Amino acid sequence: MSESTFRLAVIVGSTRDGRFGPTVAKWFTEQVARHGDIEVDLVDLALHPLPMRLSSEPTAEDAAALAEVTPRLEQADAFVVLTPEYNHSYPASLKNLIDWHYTQWQAKPVGFVSYGGLSGGLRAVEHLRPVFTELHAVTIREQVSFHNPWGKFDDDGRHLNAEAGEQASGAAKVMIDQLTWWALSLREARAARPYGA
Repeated sequence: MSESTFRLAVIVGSTRDGRFGPTVAKWFTEQVARHGDIEVDLVDLALHPLPMRLSSEPTAEDAAALAEVTPRLEQADAFVVLTPEYNHSYPASLKNLIDWHYTQWQAKPVGFVSYGGLSGGLRAVEHLRPVFTELHAVTIREQVSFHNPWGKFDDDGRHLNAEAGEQASGAAKVMIDQLTWWALSLREARAARPYGA
C-alpha cells in the first residue's frame, strides 16, 4: 500500500428485512472508486451478526462472530457509517458493533452517509457523533444524507435524477476529501506516536 492509499471500512448499519442500506452502499462505494487510492472493505452487519449480549468473556460462538469483524476494524484507517434513522436515532445493530469495540476506533476518522424520511437520517448522525467522540474517534463535519430516497435509485445504486445525483456526488466528494486528509494524517501520527487514551 502506498503512502497515499488508505483502508476504509464502510459499515452498513441496518439489518432489517427490506432495508435500503445495500442500495446506499452501492452508490457510496462507486463514489469512493472515483476518488482512487482508497481500499474499501464493506462491513455489512446483516451478514455479520454480532452477539447482543456484551460479555468480558465471550463464548466460542461470540468469539467466532467477532473474529469476522474485529480485525477488519483494526486494519481500517478510516470509517464511513451508513445509517438509517429509526425513531429519531440509529439502529441497535450499529450500537452493538460500536460497543463491542474500543481501541479499533481510536484516533481514526469517521464519516457518515444517512438516509430516512424528511430528516434524511440527520438525527441518527447527531446521536452517533458523541458516541464516537467518547471512543476517541474524529467525526468528519461534512456528511451525505438522502431524504425520502425510496424509488429514487436503480438496482445498481445509481440516482435516477441526474441533477440530484450530481449534488449527492458533490457532497460525497467533499466528505471523502476531508476523510482522506484525516485518515492519512492520523495514520502518520499513530505511527510516530502510538495513541494512548
